Amino acid sequence: MSASSAKVSRKENSNHDGADETSEKEQQEAIEQIDEVQNEIDRLNEQASEEILKVEQQYNKLRQPYFKKRSELIAKIPNFWVTTFVNHPQVSALLGEDDEEAFHYLSRVEVTEFEDIKSGYRIDFYFDENPYFENRALSKEFNVNETGDPVSKSTEIKWKAGKDLTKRTGQTPNKAGKKRQHEEPESFFAWFADHSDAGSDELGEVIKDDIWPNPLQYYLVPDMEDEEGDGDDDDDEEEGLEDIDEGEEEEGEDEEEDGDGEDGEVSFPPPS
Repeated sequence: MSASSAKVSRKENSNHDGADETSEKEQQEAIEQIDEVQNEIDRLNEQASEEILKVEQQYNKLRQPYFKKRSELIAKIPNFWVTTFVNHPQVSALLGEDDEEAFHYLSRVEVTEFEDIKSGYRIDFYFDENPYFENRALSKEFNVNETGDPVSKSTEIKWKAGKDLTKRTGQTPNKAGKKRQHEEPESFFAWFADHSDAGSDELGEVIKDDIWPNPLQYYLVPDMEDEEGDGDDDDDEEEGLEDIDEGEEEEGEDEEEDGDGEDGEVSFPPPS
């Protein structure tokens, strides 16, 4: 209705050239004014982003003592980090059984955001002596180069003879991976040498933004298989209770029918 009215209005106004010129001039002035206002909004948005960045940098420094204290406490819990990674739905899909075995030697993880947060971050993995590689620490760093393009670099893994997990094929997924129907995942350790898409490294962002802020939530994730097993037991118990209830109801109905027969019996006098 309104669209057709607008069309009629334009057609009617086309007979008044002076009115059209005035209307177009007013519209152009309004557009220019809107553009000026929008520029002010954009300027405020940029200013807000800068202020937010300053606040984030400030609180990032304040968090550091707590991250350090948390790491010291985590060190008291055996297999904390391997459990955390295995329980994470996205990371677990990248962990084969051999990767998981290697991660049992992972003692500490740290994420460091650079002072200029927009410029990048680094993830450090610290390992105890293990049968897979010589390195005691593996790192991957994300930043921007001189031209502003995102880049990454990482530690070269010094694999022990015959232990290079990135060259093994047919790794079977761990239990978490099986539940998500991932078959023969590429080794997690191949990620260190993958610099193809530094600007949107999904695994790095998951570790930095999801796991690192609160790894405890994933360490404490209950085993889904155990939960499913408990659920089956509960279902069996419920079914058993339902059978008992149904049996009691049927017995009650039979008793009612017998009672109705006795009460409803009619006596006739003997024939004379």
